[in-house]
Amino acid sequence: MRRVIVSNLMTVDGYFEGPNHAFDWFVPDEEFLEYAKNMLRSADLLIFGRRTYQFMASYWPTASADEIEDKMNNLEKIVFSKSLRNVEWKNAKLAKENLAEEISKLKRLPGKDMVVLGSASIASALLEGGLIDEYRVILDPMLLGGGTLLFSGITKRTKLKLCSAKPFKSGVVLLTYQKA
Repeated sequence: MRRVIVSNLMTVDGYFEGPNHAFDWFVPDEEFLEYAKNMLRSADLLIFGRRTYQFMASYWPTASADEIEDKMNNLEKIVFSKSLRNVEWKNAKLAKENLAEEISKLKRLPGKDMVVLGSASIASALLEGGLIDEYRVILDPMLLGGGTLLFSGITKRTKLKLCSAKPFKSGVVLLTYQKA
């Protein structure tokens, strides 16, 4: 059975984006880029909500060619949105149906990992539905003081087990969790 992995950046005060959806606070370094390559190698499907999809689709098609750009542009993508009419990024498919049902079906298919990038509302909904197999929080030593919380709207208490903690030279710590 395929796994659903949520891989997201987060500040120490719990935000994944700043006020007005600003994403100018995270500076990727070599260790983060190596993590991103390995994560994308293990995946065959990326999962996005509308806002993250629009951000990614505006950047990656014209990004400098490298392994990450190749994976971001060529992996299959599913975009959950009730407001988008179509998606144009290569290998992207629009889903307007029930998120939990669609992901449950996809988990039963053969394949590699499915990764949620950004898309905090999608991650929160999947968490509520018990559909996340692994949480990867890339904790940045930054306090934003406001913005969008990584896991907002959570109503269920979910106990997690720390699987690994990998500090980067930059002070970023990659925390990997599974359900306890």
